Amino acid sequence: MARNPKKKNRSKAAKNRQNGSSSEATLAPAATRVWQPGVDGIEDGEELQFDPSAYDCLHAFQLGWPCLSFDIVRDALGGLRSSFPHTMLCVAGTQADVAANNAVVVVRLSNITGMKRKQPLGGNDESESDSDSSDEDEDITTEVGAIQPASKNPVLQVRMVAHQGCVNRIRAMQQQPQIVATWADTGYVQVWDVGVHIRSLSSGSAETSTGLSSIVRQAPLQIFTGHKEEGFALDWSPLVPGRLVTGDCKSFIYLWEPSEGGRWNVENTPFSGHKSSVEDLQWSPTEASVFASCSIDGTIAIWDVRSRTQAAISVKAHDADVNVISWNRLASCMIASGSDDGIFRIWDLRSFKDDSFIAHFKYHNAPITSIEWSPHEASTVAATSADNQLTIWDLSLERDAEEEAAYQAQLEQKQAEAPEDLPPQLLFVHQGQKNLKELHWHPQIHGLMVATSGDGFNVFRPSNLDNLAAS
Repeated sequence: MARNPKKKNRSKAAKNRQNGSSSEATLAPAATRVWQPGVDGIEDGEELQFDPSAYDCLHAFQLGWPCLSFDIVRDALGGLRSSFPHTMLCVAGTQADVAANNAVVVVRLSNITGMKRKQPLGGNDESESDSDSSDEDEDITTEVGAIQPASKNPVLQVRMVAHQGCVNRIRAMQQQPQIVATWADTGYVQVWDVGVHIRSLSSGSAETSTGLSSIVRQAPLQIFTGHKEEGFALDWSPLVPGRLVTGDCKSFIYLWEPSEGGRWNVENTPFSGHKSSVEDLQWSPTEASVFASCSIDGTIAIWDVRSRTQAAISVKAHDADVNVISWNRLASCMIASGSDDGIFRIWDLRSFKDDSFIAHFKYHNAPITSIEWSPHEASTVAATSADNQLTIWDLSLERDAEEEAAYQAQLEQKQAEAPEDLPPQLLFVHQGQKNLKELHWHPQIHGLMVATSGDGFNVFRPSNLDNLAAS
């Protein structure tokens, strides 16, 4: 039975919506304001600055080559964590200059520290601040870490496993996080066991404690060559361990079923029905036999694994390519979709038909490159776009001008002035990364997000997400 997201009546006041960058003149004191790429210019003597108060933490790291797909690996450190410092595991796939230089990268980032900041308005809990840092510590920027005191830099550890060809997409199995599937630009889908590398990183062995490592060679558990062209769509079932679907640029979708000996049986007959490339796949969080797909043909389809010749439902969802979809795991009647024209939409599967979307957002001015619902808040969704913005939206927000004015009057200093035409549901804007490709919420750390782009990774937690949890 699908569960509706809870409704809240909160304003879009600054306490509930923040922006990770602002523009401030260096020649004369002037009010700060939110800067919008593609809309605002940068004048002589003007520079962009991020607002530290907008983040509980903000760190950056690189892995040598761009990694345009990654996945967060579930760990054994706790089901839901909030107190700094944090440790996280992830897997990523490189886009190297030549095929032979590519790798599956296993990453452990530890000592993820929080921002040192003044006491928040009306609060007295200092557990989330980086209280051990000294105001006199020298601020530095390194390959690992944003502007943080030198003693508080995160520790990056990696293991690199040779991978033939660029990695189009990579996903870790939820039930067995050491099992990873990759889509290569060679047209092959491969499954890997990276457990030995996760254990090596967790043990803190000397050869992995200082950053990037040499590439090791390892045979994949299985290689599937049945796709006739490369692809990007890939998803593990959250309900049936080892069940996998993969979709290619020829419009075909294949079902993988686990078998004995750590192998998979891939069905000979693909799911067919899309008229063009399958761009993304998502399993239902509540029905083991059901998954969704989206395509360049502009449609979203719902499939049952017991029927391969025709989708159970197919809906014309966008007027442009549908690049990405996300199935809400907390409100299973909801699917979000993002398209090539910068639009993303929210759909209710209980009334799923053409033009039946329940929300439509045209904020981004370039293709949506990823979209994902929060694992901890049913009404919150995040998206990345080729306009170099990552946005977080709370679909339950409504504007309350009186509440905004009352909250602003309590602040010690005036916040950056946001454009009046911003949607009330827009909760946060993160900027500073170029060629944003993919984002993920950490499933075990409240509010922590990771985003990858052409110039590396950002790990951050917006400071206003705590307001959601407390509401």
